[in-house]
Amino acid sequence: MRKSHLRTIFSATLLCVGISTSVAAAEPGMYLYNWFGLLAPETPKAFEQETGTRVHMDAFDSADIMQSKVMAGRTGYDVVVATSDVLPSLIQAGVLQPLDREQLSNLSHIDPDLLAQVAVNDPGNRYAVPYLWGTTGIGYDVDKVKAALGDNAPVNSWDLIFKEENISKLQSCGVAMLDSPSEIISIALHYLGLPSNSKNPDDYQKAQALLLKIRPYVLYFDSSRIDADLADGNICAVVGWANGALAAQAINEKAKTGRKITYSLPREGALVWSENLVLLKDAPHPKEGMAFINYMLRPEIIAKTSNHTLYPNANKDATAFVEQTLRDNPWIYPDKKTVATLIPLEPLPLKLERIRTRVWTKVKSGV
Repeated sequence: MRKSHLRTIFSATLLCVGISTSVAAAEPGMYLYNWFGLLAPETPKAFEQETGTRVHMDAFDSADIMQSKVMAGRTGYDVVVATSDVLPSLIQAGVLQPLDREQLSNLSHIDPDLLAQVAVNDPGNRYAVPYLWGTTGIGYDVDKVKAALGDNAPVNSWDLIFKEENISKLQSCGVAMLDSPSEIISIALHYLGLPSNSKNPDDYQKAQALLLKIRPYVLYFDSSRIDADLADGNICAVVGWANGALAAQAINEKAKTGRKITYSLPREGALVWSENLVLLKDAPHPKEGMAFINYMLRPEIIAKTSNHTLYPNANKDATAFVEQTLRDNPWIYPDKKTVATLIPLEPLPLKLERIRTRVWTKVKSGV
């Protein structure tokens, strides 16, 4: 679900070590199916040097692509990175195998609060280990928003986006949103005081009405370009991910453009999600897959991936190994009081998923 788009700008290249273009090659090793760029480049080689097991990796850039491929079975993959709201479908389909905790000696490093959040989608934490996590909030250009709305702009509230009198004034400098119905509609429902994962079809009509009201002032919906556009000054506010805003901020600081980019976790509650490591039921190398999962649970190992992707990890003992600018950033590592306000991303029954999809199609088209 998550790509570190602006990390590409920083480093010019993302993960290229240990990638296999085809799992059908069936070479010895461990086969990983992961979001593109969501692993520190040095990790596959380090794992091979320590264990003798080579990491072969295929990358995806859509949770739908990953899910359809895994659901079909016989992929040749051992370990897959799955977003929290996808877990129930994978579990129900029987394509995952329970994790043997006796083989996960490093599981004690996982933050119990984050483990509890994952349990919303994986009851009993039987199938998934949290890997990285993040939030969906508001990234914005401080000076442009101030120029449009004044010193008292409600940047710590979803009112900035969902109140017509505010977003209409931001239209001149540009507002964009993720192209993600599960996230945007969940946030809209929560803003209306309704369950973010409502099972009432009528609630989705209310969310639709809210989103259509502000639709004329939204420049576009796109998950791949909002962070870069925010960094370049092409837009002034986004409903997006914390790591994207952080990367946009860092780019402007490095280039000394004078643009001040920041991020807000609205007081009403931002969305929280996690990326998780799972083992496929038909994994051809389950022992090696479990060894890799346990390896990624080591604090000093997962910290390298956080430093690379700008995403926080779920390892409570890894903080000391995370770059100080990252670990001290409240957007990336919010305090416990803020974490308590976060809304977990959850799946919907198929009937309601179809309703949400129809709502999103109407919202994007604006009619």
